[in-house]
Amino acid sequence: MPRTSRTLAVFVATIMAGLSLAACSSSSSADHGLTLVTSTDVWASVAEAVAGDHATVTALYTSPDGDPHEFTPTPKDSAKIADADIVLMNGGHYDQYLADAQKSPSAAVIDAFSIHGGSTAAGSTNEHVFYDLATVTTVAHKVADALGGKDPANAAAYQQNATNFGNAIAGIQQQVAAIKSTATGARVAQTEPLAEYLLDAAGLVDATPKGFENSVEAGQDPSAADTAAIQDLLRDKKVKALLYNTQATDETTKTLESIATKAGLPIVRLTETLPNGKDYVQWQTDNVAAIAKAVR
Repeated sequence: MPRTSRTLAVFVATIMAGLSLAACSSSSSADHGLTLVTSTDVWASVAEAVAGDHATVTALYTSPDGDPHEFTPTPKDSAKIADADIVLMNGGHYDQYLADAQKSPSAAVIDAFSIHGGSTAAGSTNEHVFYDLATVTTVAHKVADALGGKDPANAAAYQQNATNFGNAIAGIQQQVAAIKSTATGARVAQTEPLAEYLLDAAGLVDATPKGFENSVEAGQDPSAADTAAIQDLLRDKKVKALLYNTQATDETTKTLESIATKAGLPIVRLTETLPNGKDYVQWQTDNVAAIAKAVR
């Protein structure tokens, strides 16, 4: 489950306002080509790699600093969702507003978390599936299918773009495999299970106390025992590195950062949205390289 949840009243008010704006909108896919709306610029980058110049892709959340879990769409955002030909969701309650928003009856909806096969039950598969390279590749092909279904004239181009994107992701997967060949079993800690899928693919072990991670994911303060346990991991250098989500920080995470720094542990700084000037492939290439350097 994500760190925060929103009330039904907020959803209803936002969606109804969005419907009002959508009714007044004069734009249409016929006038401006296909439109695809997604929650963050991470998924927008994936969609753009597939769409090329044949569709307009809009990300509702693009800040490199704030927490995407805290985002609430504006009425203008809701209107964009209502008008979209394709809606690409992360799913798993990560961007629940997209699941709940009014959509066109003809809109194609792609749910990355469902494609991954995760469960929304508390304490089960985490929702950060944009760190699962295999799932992201599959999503790219689903986007190509959706675009091609609505724009048959460019269907071959969409499929080729998805293949090209998948080939680029395969290059990153080779880098992940290289980590696994040299550092299998190396232990790391995380301020939250953001990069869990990358760690699993690389054969690395997340030594963070599960109670700590579950509390962070639920938006709760970790217990004193769990906090002490992760601090000891860092202070005693029982892990190779600390993976630090720079977009979900508080006094607890800052204390962990300080302890890791004093202990001389590498700190791998990760994000949930794209750094300025980078696309998905560049971003994950850098993330994997940073993890590889930290655990070598």
